Formats: sequence, structure tokens, C-alpha cells
Amino acid sequence: MPEGDTVYQSARRLDTALAGKVLTETDFRVPAFATVDLAGRTVDEVVSRGKHLLARVGDMTIHSHLKMEGSWELYRPGAHWRHPAHQARVILRTEDTTAVGFQLGLLEVISRDREEEAVGYLGPDLLGADWDAGEAVRRLAEHPDAPIAVALLDQRNLAGLGNEYVNELCFLRGMLPTRPVRDADLAAAVRLGHRMIVANRDRTVRVTTGDTRRGRTSWVYGREGELCLRCGTRIQRSELGRNELELRVSYYCPHCQT
Repeated sequence: MPEGDTVYQSARRLDTALAGKVLTETDFRVPAFATVDLAGRTVDEVVSRGKHLLARVGDMTIHSHLKMEGSWELYRPGAHWRHPAHQARVILRTEDTTAVGFQLGLLEVISRDREEEAVGYLGPDLLGADWDAGEAVRRLAEHPDAPIAVALLDQRNLAGLGNEYVNELCFLRGMLPTRPVRDADLAAAVRLGHRMIVANRDRTVRVTTGDTRRGRTSWVYGREGELCLRCGTRIQRSELGRNELELRVSYYCPHCQT
């Protein structure tokens, strides 16, 4: 599942291409919204909220979530698409741009005044203008027995961190992913998570180590069996989650993290 900075970048690209433009054609390829036609309406803006995308068109909002496989891509009229047409879930056309949402895990068209029903459950948005670190800490602290990695991944606590950031954050804070929330310095973890995602929101390659060289951009994520860049211990991998549907892969250094 993409990290919040990936969704933020997608929203900015869509906003740059579509905001202020009149839609000349819309094609929603999901049964529940197949008859919706927003042609003739102007796109006001496209924004991200955690890992959700909100394209505001007049009094309507196109709400999407990439989930695991989804993407939004922009093309010039007539240009060849990089993915097969049957994977397109929505097509938005203006006079000079075609925006295509491929394999979106969630797509719906709702009235703008119902946005809070769709995303209001989310915690503070790490990349939002209204980011509230104190509220994020408060929500995390409400689950003292939860493993810290599970709590940080829960978008109801704070919105935007995915598995990669959470693994890297746990390493940098010296915490095993299984450490209970009650034993973690929540304020420090939230500050660091915010600092990391803000530092990467404009980058094409995500870096958490400060080293952009190949194979050295992350401390533990995806590095099972490789040597810890700090102490030389082999990185280990495990699964963590409240049930089979929520299992996440965790990477950690058994020496640097406790």
C-alpha cells in the first residue's frame, strides 16, 4: 500500500494538470457510478488526505484510494497508456489532458458535503496543513497494549504512514515493532515520523538514511538477511498484525532495536 507522500505527490500532479480546467468527458468504470457524468464541470482542486485522494468538482467529490496496485496517471490526448485499458477505473478528460485512475482500490463519487463521512475517521494528516502532533499522540496513547508498529499504521491514529515508514521509524527510535505503545516515547516517534515524510514529499526516491546510493536508502525495510548499516547484525523479518487481514511484514535489527 502506498505511503502518504506518494499519494500527496499524485494529488499535486493531478491538481496542477486539472485544477481550473473544464472536464470534457468523464468515464467511471465501476458499476455503482457508471452513469455519473461530470462533463462540463470545472475541477476546483485535487487534494490528499492521508492515503486518500479527493478531486473536488463543483459540489461533487471524486474520492479514490490506491490500495496496493492503484495509480493515477496523466496523458496527452491520444497518447499510449502504460497500462491496459481494462485496468482503468476512471477517465477524466479536459481539452489538453487525460487523467486515468488504474486499478484503484476504492472509487466513489459523493457530494462534497459528505467528504467527512468518507474520510472523517482519519487521524491528523502528516502532510496536511492542519497537522496536529498532539492529537496524534493522544490517539496513539488510547491503545497502550497495541504493538507500536500496529498503532502507527492505524490511519485512525495518524494518517499517512505506511509499512516502509513505520519500519524505518521503529529502527531510528530503537524500538522493536512489537514494543507496546505504553513503553514508547510517542511524542518523539510522532515528531520523527512527521519529519521523515515531510523530507520525502518532494523526492522521487524515498530516503530515510540520508544516503541516496543504491541499496542504502533505507535502514531495515526490505533488507531481510542483509547487514544492518549501523551495527552489522543481519536484518530479520516477521509478520505483525491483529488478524490475517491486517498482517504486515516487519523488518528490524535485533541488536539496535529493543
